[in-house]
Amino acid sequence: MTATMMGGRRTGRMTRKQKRLTLIAGGVGFLSIAVLLVLFAFSQAVAYFYVPGDLEKAHVAPGTRIRLGGLVAAGSVERSAGTTVTFTVTDTLAKVPVTYTGMLPDLFREGQGVVAEGAMNEQGVFVADTVLAKHDETYMPKDVADRLKAQGVSLGGQETIR
Repeated sequence: MTATMMGGRRTGRMTRKQKRLTLIAGGVGFLSIAVLLVLFAFSQAVAYFYVPGDLEKAHVAPGTRIRLGGLVAAGSVERSAGTTVTFTVTDTLAKVPVTYTGMLPDLFREGQGVVAEGAMNEQGVFVADTVLAKHDETYMPKDVADRLKAQGVSLGGQETIR
């Protein structure tokens, strides 16, 4: 009797079926880990987009990174010493106070579309670390543009939100 044969059973060698099952199980395990890593990476990098009216309903936890889009409300821009600016973003249904420290884009002004990225603080103020000014309604979320048009606000002109 050889070392590989004991009582009619093979030891030390895998059959083709066992090799195939091992390969399939390893592949499924590898793919599962890869999918989990990709999902984790996306969850860390994604910042959801909200307009002020949706933000009130969403109950976003303070500190959660989001993007806030809408129009800079007329009369809301206040510049303090240094580069800190406070302003209000509106979609005509709701308003969200925003504070930002840094250089604002050249296109930033009252009545202009903006997208700010940051997080809400405990006091309900959106603390932005990035502010992008939008050129015209081409870059504005469709629901915001539709709401503004319904209220008679000209998006191509110099009109501002009241």
